[in-house]
Amino acid sequence: MPTFIACLLSGKGTWSEVLKIVNAKEWNKVFLITNDFGKQNFQNNNPLVELIVVDSYYPDPSSLTKSIIKQLQGKINDFEIALNFASGTGKEHMALMEAILELGLNFRLVTLKNGEV
Repeated sequence: MPTFIACLLSGKGTWSEVLKIVNAKEWNKVFLITNDFGKQNFQNNNPLVELIVVDSYYPDPSSLTKSIIKQLQGKINDFEIALNFASGTGKEHMALMEAILELGLNFRLVTLKNGEV
């Protein structure tokens, strides 16, 4: 399976959806875009999961984009990734989308339907 990238930020109940997707497939690697709160409170022993910690208080999406690119650069070998936006805000989603495009990655949007990816 490809690499999975998702926002793990704000939104009531959104972490559970992201975790279900993380655990539903055998991903090559999992990157979760989060903030300091997520870094301190996210609990998962999956060795494939790497947290990409950003400051979600950046005033504009371009600053977030640069931070995401810097932390993902050279870590993804797949041509296509799986991407989920269940958690987070529009600003964070735009920053992640721009980072994915600037890294030259193709993506497939994934979500849960009847408990399956």
